[in-house]
Amino acid sequence: MNSHGPDGQQVVWAVVGTDIGPLLLAATRDGLVNVVFHASDAVRDEALDRLASRLGSTPVEAPDSPLLTEAIRQVGAYFAGARRDFDLPLDWSLTSGFNRQVLRELNSGVPFGSVVGYGDLAGRVGQPGAAQAVGVAMGSNPLPVVVPCHRVVERDGGIGGFGGGLDTKRKLLALEGVLPEPLF
Repeated sequence: MNSHGPDGQQVVWAVVGTDIGPLLLAATRDGLVNVVFHASDAVRDEALDRLASRLGSTPVEAPDSPLLTEAIRQVGAYFAGARRDFDLPLDWSLTSGFNRQVLRELNSGVPFGSVVGYGDLAGRVGQPGAAQAVGVAMGSNPLPVVVPCHRVVERDGGIGGFGGGLDTKRKLLALEGVLPEPLF
């Protein structure tokens, strides 16, 4: 396997420091393709191996790549409180079917500072009984933070689960003003 996939696709990546820990950002020529929480060396290496397998090319570290520069800038601005929305091209190739439909609806229909229930989101995509399937879609979101799965909560007011951990979800919701800032 080389740094370009069968169709010449190149995958570039960088790790950026944030208030919730290091995030791995990966992009293709089509857009941001993956965001990975808690990107320690081991987590990063596992994520890069998964990307290579799924996309057919070896990801290349390239923090100055034009494919990543704007994503890195916008992520920094979001955590600095200077950006509420991401305006980035997204490569949806790591998700498909119902999951992609739900994630696209979440991305376009649940703005900064608001939340939606799993069941409500299921209803928005025409599957009102699919709350658990929405939970699965959130858990497999390849673009967390940018596609804001942290904004999906339980119907009874519970915070729900989160692939990045509940402390991370609480911090993101506090950043957006949905929850109070943690005391420590």
